[in-house]
Amino acid sequence: MDQGNLGRIKASEIELNDKLVAIRRVTKVTKGGRTFGFSAIVVVGNENGIVGYGLGKAKEVTTAIEKGIDDAKKNLVRIPVLKGTIPHEQTGKYRGAKVLLRPASTGTGVIAGGAMRAVLENVGITDVLAKSKGSSNPHNVVKATMNALTQLRDANSIARLRGISLDRVFNG
Repeated sequence: MDQGNLGRIKASEIELNDKLVAIRRVTKVTKGGRTFGFSAIVVVGNENGIVGYGLGKAKEVTTAIEKGIDDAKKNLVRIPVLKGTIPHEQTGKYRGAKVLLRPASTGTGVIAGGAMRAVLENVGITDVLAKSKGSSNPHNVVKATMNALTQLRDANSIARLRGISLDRVFNG
């Protein structure tokens, strides 16, 4: 069966841009007082259909970001992008976060907020209408957006999966 978007991609073979989505200071209360640490969620992509996200945790901000980038490079997926937008409407969900992605005409731009915008721009999508419903937690919004993007299919992959010609996909 066709694996779709989940094929392995080697990070060393492509030029990736990284974008910090959120950084949080976390506290561990111990017998000796409070110990501070940082967690960072980072999105990497080549702005040409390949994207991944990662979480890094460390005692210092820069180390947490570096760990997040390394983690993101291990989780890259290929997303179908047609003329700067997505092939069809799609919803995604992760825990309390729900997202809705709609294709848009050329010149619309990326209509999306915060964490979703970072993911969509790193994929290389230039025109899309997106709405985040439910939780605004950046970790869950990024995961819900990735869930929606990995469910996208282009007409060529559907034709291959069904074993029919491309014009039969549209004309039934």
